[in-house]
Amino acid sequence: MGHRVVERQARDFLAGKYGAVEELEPLSGGAWSSAYSFSRAGRALVVRFGPSRDWFAADRAAVSFSSAELPVPEVLEVGEAFDGAYAVSVRHHGTYLEDVRPDQSEVAGPMLASLLGALFRVPKSPDLPVRWHGRPPGSGLSWRDWLCGRLTDDPAQPVHGWRAALSADSDLDRIFLVAEARVRDLVGACPERRDLVHGDLLHANVLVTEDASRPNAVFSWKNSVRGDFLYDTAWCTFCTIWYPGIAALDLWQLIHHEPSVQGDASALVDAPLRHHCYELVIGLGALAWNTWVGDAPVLHQAAARLDEILERGPLPAIGSRFGRNPLINR
Repeated sequence: MGHRVVERQARDFLAGKYGAVEELEPLSGGAWSSAYSFSRAGRALVVRFGPSRDWFAADRAAVSFSSAELPVPEVLEVGEAFDGAYAVSVRHHGTYLEDVRPDQSEVAGPMLASLLGALFRVPKSPDLPVRWHGRPPGSGLSWRDWLCGRLTDDPAQPVHGWRAALSADSDLDRIFLVAEARVRDLVGACPERRDLVHGDLLHANVLVTEDASRPNAVFSWKNSVRGDFLYDTAWCTFCTIWYPGIAALDLWQLIHHEPSVQGDASALVDAPLRHHCYELVIGLGALAWNTWVGDAPVLHQAAARLDEILERGPLPAIGSRFGRNPLINR
C-alpha cells in the first residue's frame, strides 16, 4: 500500500533538482504517500511522493479555494518521480485537527464550524461535476450515484477485493447489509447540491493553531468532491470514537447555527436524514478500508460504531423547517 520513498531517495531527488537542501526530515501521516520537510533558500517546504499525479494536481487546483478561513497551502510544483508523482508545497505548521483536546472545545467547536462554513461558501453551481478534479473531471455522475458507488467493491479502484473478505465474517456481513439497505432507503432524501466537500478532514489533513482557535492548513484534496456539505460534518461525527477532542464538540448543533448555512433556505431541509445517510456511507467505507488493510482492531471498532448509528437512527431535527424523519414518522 502507498508509495514509499526513503529518506536517501528523497535527499538525492531534491539534490538533483535544487542542489543541496537543508533540514530534511520525514513527516508523519499519509497512507498513500511519503512526505519530507526541507528548507531551501530560507523557505520551509514539503515534498510529497505518491502514486498519482492527479492527486497532487487536486491539491494545486484547490489553492483557488484558499481564504483566511480555508487556508490551502500553495503548491509550487507537480511532476513525475519514482514511477509515480511528486509535489512541492509551502510548509505550514500546527496541530492536527483530530488532536485537539476536549478542554479546548469552547474554542475548537466554533473554529471547526467556521471551517465547514468556509467550505460551504466556496462558489457553487448546479452544473458543476461531482468529481471536480482529475483528467478530465467526471461528467454525468450525480451525487446520489457517487454515494451508492461507495458501497461497491470496484476492481477499477485502488482499494478493491474487500467485499469477499468482509462477507466471510457473518457479524460484519450482517452489519454491512443492514447499513447498505438503509443507505439505499435514504439516498432519495439527499439533494443534488454542489457544495465543496473535502471528504477527509481528519487523518492528518488539517493543521490548526496550538490553541485550536483557527486552521493553519487544509491539504490532501484527492478525496474532494462537489456534493452535500453535510458529508464533511458526518465524517467528523462518525469518527468521534477515535478522537475525544472531536467528540467533545457538539458539531451537529454548531453547523445548524453557522451563519453561512443559515443563510441558505434549502441547506438544512431533511438534514437529519442526509447526515444519517452520510454517516452510514462513511462507516461502510471504514469497513471496506480496514478489511483491505487488515487492521482487525479498528475494523471491529468501526463495525461497532456503525451498529450504534444504525440503532440510534438520525440525529434530532433542530428547528421546525428541517423536514420530517420517515424512519420514525411512518
